[in-house]
Amino acid sequence: MAWSTREIAELAGTSLRTVRHYHEVGLLNEPERRSNGYKQYGVAHLVRLLRIKRLTGLGFSLTQIAAMRDDEHPRDALRALDAELAATIERLQLARAEVGALLRTALPHDLSLPFAPAGASAVLPDPDRSFVTVMSSVLGPSGLRAYTDMLHQAPDASVAVELDRLPADADEQTRRDLADRLVPFVRALHAKHPGLGDLSSDAPRGRNHAAETIGKAIDDLYNPAQVDVMRRLRVLLSQPGKTGPA
Repeated sequence: MAWSTREIAELAGTSLRTVRHYHEVGLLNEPERRSNGYKQYGVAHLVRLLRIKRLTGLGFSLTQIAAMRDDEHPRDALRALDAELAATIERLQLARAEVGALLRTALPHDLSLPFAPAGASAVLPDPDRSFVTVMSSVLGPSGLRAYTDMLHQAPDASVAVELDRLPADADEQTRRDLADRLVPFVRALHAKHPGLGDLSSDAPRGRNHAAETIGKAIDDLYNPAQVDVMRRLRVLLSQPGKTGPA
């Protein structure tokens, strides 16, 4: 029994291009040719093609298949593939959970699942939402946990709303007074969530990178008056015993 390239491809449920590619990469031996120059494939070629199709269907790469022997059970390769598939399933389950959260809530699509409760319970202003997204990308597990806990449990405060609504042309006195009134609010948050004091402790790319990225995000996302209030607030918080307006 001999088949042409097109016939062997159809029998194996693949394409001419795939069969030719397997020849090029050394996965399938070249068959003998008929007197007219056309290739003639046999049962061994069909079995090999079906085996390759089965293994690629399971998830093996062509490189992995090339390293396997036809007469040997690929036990180690199967174990490695099983671990790979388990990791893929976990990733897909997490992705599905995030999609479900997006469907169930008003959570913006650029916020990840840990922020779902916060995003669902309140509509974040665009700058704050973008800032949360940046934080989620630079913080490590413990920093992210402290930050998300704070977001979930932060009380509604008129002083925080004032900062969100502060116009870019706010005068000096307004900015100074707002920074003073934010001190007790922020200190209360730190007391309830101690991890806020060192959010970048386990940042994947280090403290400096986290600080630079967060600083740039603040400068780009907030208006000059808001940035000035945040700067004043940092100074006030660094002063021992400072609890509120003088």
